[in-house]
Amino acid sequence: MTGNPDFDLFRTSEEHEEIRAAIREIADERIAPHAAEVDRNSEFPKAAFDALCAADFHAPHIPEEYGGVGADALATCIVIEEVARACASSSLIPAVNKLGTMPLILAASEEVKQKYLPPVARGEAMFSYGLSEREAGSDTASMKCRATPDGDDWVLHGQKSWITNAGESQYYTVLAVTDPGGRRGANVSAFVVEKDDEGFSFGEKEHKLGIKGSPTRELLFENCRIPGDRMIGSPGEGLKIALRTLDHTRVTIGAQAVGIAQGAVDAATAYVKDRSQFGKAIAEFQGIQFMLADMAMELEAARQLVYVAAAKSERADKDLSFFGAAAKCYASDMAMKVTTDAVQLLGGYGYVSDYPVERMMRDAKITQIYEGTNQIQRLVMARQLLK
Repeated sequence: MTGNPDFDLFRTSEEHEEIRAAIREIADERIAPHAAEVDRNSEFPKAAFDALCAADFHAPHIPEEYGGVGADALATCIVIEEVARACASSSLIPAVNKLGTMPLILAASEEVKQKYLPPVARGEAMFSYGLSEREAGSDTASMKCRATPDGDDWVLHGQKSWITNAGESQYYTVLAVTDPGGRRGANVSAFVVEKDDEGFSFGEKEHKLGIKGSPTRELLFENCRIPGDRMIGSPGEGLKIALRTLDHTRVTIGAQAVGIAQGAVDAATAYVKDRSQFGKAIAEFQGIQFMLADMAMELEAARQLVYVAAAKSERADKDLSFFGAAAKCYASDMAMKVTTDAVQLLGGYGYVSDYPVERMMRDAKITQIYEGTNQIQRLVMARQLLK
């Protein structure tokens, strides 16, 4: 049973594995050495950003016609996975660049794409995504941020909450209500906001459990005037564009979760081989072996689901909504379990910052929450099944 070409569907290509080898070398040599310090000081991982930009891994998804390398969805997931294996905060550089720019790729005019995608591709700018608000998290259609027409311009009032890389990014996709009396969900439009726009500012940095190297802040709009040609898509299409975006980018959160879990498995495996109790390495105890086996098994199942979802994202398959939600949900639940087990395997050492698994456990938690809580992912999957 060899040589059947159908089985190649379940392998990554040679090019994908070359990308993995290249980004892993960068992650091991230029990102991992700074991960603990980035977490400890809650500072943006500038060394990681510079290393990723130098190798064109900071926004690999941007198409070649806009100056990018045109990496497919699976290659982008591999990049995010391998960076997250070393430093979850750093993996949000390529992940959030994709999240912020995906609405443009899906729906923006050619003029908007030509203006905003090339600077991101060149590493001159990052792109964040403003959807959630204080009282509009899972219920995004209840947002209060308003964009009011004024001549050819729009004037923004309101705020956005929990915005990843806020203050570091130069550009922001922002969703706002443009027709307050319109039908709920069909009265929201999407805009590009620039960091230097008058009337646009940031809240204080949030103090977080994990991903401390990626700043999370509010976006604040007070009489923020932006040109009308910065609308993404047509008026009233914003929420539809936002949900289409999440179908694609939830897969990348699954990849991030897989990477975090892989880092934890690697660290735990190395530790149990080195640590001795009762006169032998604790890796020789069956109870430890069973824990490692379960961790590796669940990790690999999540990886395969993420890769299948990435392939569906690349093809824009009709069942992407289900698979994107499933990949994000399963992989993040797995990452939380695996990192918790890694802490357990290290015992007291797992609970202190001398070893990386406690950081990985803290970082893993957010993957169950952002880009839609896992409860929302289960609703998405159920609705797809019941259609």
